[in-house]
Amino acid sequence: MATAMALRVIRRKASIAARGFSSSCEAEKAAKPINLFSAINQALHIALDTDPRAYVFGEDVRFGGVFRCTTGLADRFGRSRVFNTPLCEQGIAGFAIGLAAMGNRAIAEIQFADYIYPAFDQLVNEAAKFRYRSGNEFNCGGLTIRTPYGAVGHGGHYHSQSPESFFCHVPGLKVVIPRSPQQAKGLLLSCIRDPNPSIFFEPKWLYRLAVEEVPEHDYMLPLSEAEVIRQGSDITLVGWGAQLSVLEQACVEAAKEGISCELIDLRTLIPWDKETVEASVRKTGKLLVSHEAPVTGGFGAEISASIAESCFLRLEAPIARICGLDTPFPLVYEQFYMPTKNKILDAIKATVNY
Repeated sequence: MATAMALRVIRRKASIAARGFSSSCEAEKAAKPINLFSAINQALHIALDTDPRAYVFGEDVRFGGVFRCTTGLADRFGRSRVFNTPLCEQGIAGFAIGLAAMGNRAIAEIQFADYIYPAFDQLVNEAAKFRYRSGNEFNCGGLTIRTPYGAVGHGGHYHSQSPESFFCHVPGLKVVIPRSPQQAKGLLLSCIRDPNPSIFFEPKWLYRLAVEEVPEHDYMLPLSEAEVIRQGSDITLVGWGAQLSVLEQACVEAAKEGISCELIDLRTLIPWDKETVEASVRKTGKLLVSHEAPVTGGFGAEISASIAESCFLRLEAPIARICGLDTPFPLVYEQFYMPTKNKILDAIKATVNY
């Protein structure tokens, strides 16, 4: 029996390895236009279909969840593999860690990233340290936490937060944030199959707003590999998640004034791709980082410090950070809080003309 189980594990690992990672060109084959929540749904269908030890659970996921990302999963795979949990984020995370430690793929949903704080101890002191404290004898690498983050236009201070930087301070976790439907599907499947616990933040603003061609087949995109999505020579812009579309709009406006911007999607925040950002800054001599989270202690500060250390002699202007304000996330004043296109454009001009 043990031999048969070992063979099943080997076959499962081999089938995953055979899929490999997709390039942008490969990802365009047999694609259909869908939105981001549908891409997440596709990824979860594939994860459950290709691995019998994968489970999806969380608050209200059985009927589809608040954003309908898990629609149809319980009907197809059964209530023993797709099920609701009590309204207890600490319990969800603790159960997920135990399930993953037993060799399963635990895909847990925290309904809003704003609610992840009760689970903080489980994720930081248990999941992140599980392998290290056992000397690699045990691990919970099959753990993936999915959670929607960021502004949505009307969420206020309990449904709009961007808490990614809290987890970027924790060795042992991977933190991944997609910018689009195609990226979301490939990166989520990579997180689920990665041998390390991952936190996958989904930009809720884009669940229905972002639509693009997404391959119907099973594919993965590499973690810890940033993507240069716009080539430029005057300034480097770095962001992730929903902020990429805002940065891209600023790049277009800057181009009208003769400023060439290089735009990089970090995709994975921990471990982040320093080499790609460094290479770009060495070329342009200028850097702007933008994210929705408050500016103080945001991950943009880590990027800025790292680039200042490694590219100091190549920098031609102070590094700019255009981020959320150091306030609780407001409701009626959201438009003043957000790092908008105009704020970014002003910072681009100021940096380039420094």
